[in-house]
Amino acid sequence: MNESDLKIEAARLGVFLNPSRLAAFKAYTEMILAWSSRMNLTAVKAPEQIVTKHYADSLSLLPLIDEHAKTLIDVGTGAGFPGLPLAIAAPHIQFFLIDSLNKRVNFVREVVKQLNLKNVSCEHARAQEAAPRLDCFENFDAATARAVASMTEISKCCLPFVSPGGFFYAMKGPSALKEIAEAEATIESLGGKLKSVETVNLKGSFEGGDITHAIYAVEKIRSVPYKRKQKCKPPSKAKAP
Repeated sequence: MNESDLKIEAARLGVFLNPSRLAAFKAYTEMILAWSSRMNLTAVKAPEQIVTKHYADSLSLLPLIDEHAKTLIDVGTGAGFPGLPLAIAAPHIQFFLIDSLNKRVNFVREVVKQLNLKNVSCEHARAQEAAPRLDCFENFDAATARAVASMTEISKCCLPFVSPGGFFYAMKGPSALKEIAEAEATIESLGGKLKSVETVNLKGSFEGGDITHAIYAVEKIRSVPYKRKQKCKPPSKAKAP
């Protein structure tokens, strides 16, 4: 992993990474590559692409959550994105990572152990079951999902976790405004309202490495009683561009 590339790209996003945090990212990369040899963690296996497509992409959320969030849940974390990069860069925030596949959760737990991340906990759980089962209903300042599911589906998965006044951040492509319009009624029924859209431009050091995505910030403006019949399809992880 080119630590200089990560440091520069993070700085562009407004995130400062000191030497100890860069060392943590290097160790994380080594674990991704080692575990990917025996299980399908991520389609992205070149270290320079991991830096842009996973680390920088994840860190782009930090400037939005840093001022108001003390707790964040990452729904459908996969190999730990965006939760683990955020946890490395922001030790003052508590992160809770869930995923429906136990082998991915085992990987995340091992990363947490090896990097000694005191601000991370994780659980094997499906998004539609976690809120009541884990006593997580309206219990977080922020929730996020980096996924290919529709905005309607990931809103169902994520908004029940967010306390009133908090935010759900959907990390999607810049052309998802149509999805937002289609999800408006669902978002409103779950107590949410779209507040902002942040376009993020990432600069990769490899050919075709420039990536544009958007972060859709949905504020939880009111509490909504939990509906046990409210079901969502678990977010599936986005394939790397």
